[in-house]
Amino acid sequence: MHRILRLLARPVTYTRWLHLLIPVAFVAIWLFIDMDHLWVLALVVVPLGLIPAVRLEEGIQAQLLLTPGERGRPDASIAVAPSATWRDRWRTVLWLEARLVLSGVVVACTVWAPSLSVDLVARGLGNPPTVFSWLDACPPSRWWLIPLAVVPLMVMAVCLVLAGDLITFLARALLGPSATERLTALEERTELLLERNRIAREIHDSIGHALTVAVVQAGAARAAGDPAFTDRALIAIEETGRAALEDLERVLLVLRETGLPASQRPTLLEADRLIESARGSGAEVDAEFSGPLEQVPGPVSREGYRILQEALTNVLRHSGPVPVRIRMAVLGGRLEMDVTNPLTGGAAPGAKGGSGLRGMRERAALLGGEADTGAHEGEWRVRVRLPLDSLI
Repeated sequence: MHRILRLLARPVTYTRWLHLLIPVAFVAIWLFIDMDHLWVLALVVVPLGLIPAVRLEEGIQAQLLLTPGERGRPDASIAVAPSATWRDRWRTVLWLEARLVLSGVVVACTVWAPSLSVDLVARGLGNPPTVFSWLDACPPSRWWLIPLAVVPLMVMAVCLVLAGDLITFLARALLGPSATERLTALEERTELLLERNRIAREIHDSIGHALTVAVVQAGAARAAGDPAFTDRALIAIEETGRAALEDLERVLLVLRETGLPASQRPTLLEADRLIESARGSGAEVDAEFSGPLEQVPGPVSREGYRILQEALTNVLRHSGPVPVRIRMAVLGGRLEMDVTNPLTGGAAPGAKGGSGLRGMRERAALLGGEADTGAHEGEWRVRVRLPLDSLI
């Protein structure tokens, strides 16, 4: 009894009740047309359920009234989509039939249970019943009939709770997403997670590079004690910070405007900005580019820029202003990039478990390429191979 009272306190119990009462309007219309053949209505809903849009309408209504907590969620247990297959259509037909039957039961409980309670009270007070004439067989002024008036109301409450749970179960079984719809939702969620991961890498690479350059420049300026060098360091910090703010603004625009073209992100044609930033930090950068970089596809060029940015950031962060050699070439249908620097006494890049090296490998893998990082003949080398026909 306590559980029933607790369930009656839920708002969803009454939205489910409303959902079960809605078909009464259609039944009333049918009775106005043909009162003697109500059973024919069960046949009429068959062609109605075969209409693809009916599943969409029923799904919206069921999700709103039966499972309001799942409304609008991609993992909702009730689908909001038209029928895509014949299986979906026949499941919709079964749903309409089940809804009619349960609606009849709930309407009967809703109408007759309160009427019986009223007649029991009336008969207990010595008045004739108005609906249930069989109560006339009870002797008049039987006061014990009055407490019995609670029983029909309790039966109605139990009926409402059970019918609401049953109709919700049937809705999930018959209007739930098909295997194709579940797969589509999973793919959309995967794409969303990949996009979030990409944005996180964008922020990590751009801001991490700017902060690393600023830290190295500030440290070098303090150690040098040369006003001219300090001025150059401040200029370099200013330019790097401004570039990082531009990158951050681009990422924020992606978050605000889902339709923002990816072409607004930096490409390898802007690699000079990274090289000058590294040189401004005191590193001797020997860069050599060969091949038509302007013909590199946009996705490859954008991701290649980020890989180069992370490689230079790792050099400055872990080895400081050391000589760096960059070799980049477009040949044989692929982009090849090698970034090397001498190993110093400090920890090798990535030795402390940072995400930069993993991010480079992930970017390369998404493009169908590969990125190898590690010590090689006394140097730290980042070796990247990206096919030019990759698409993101």
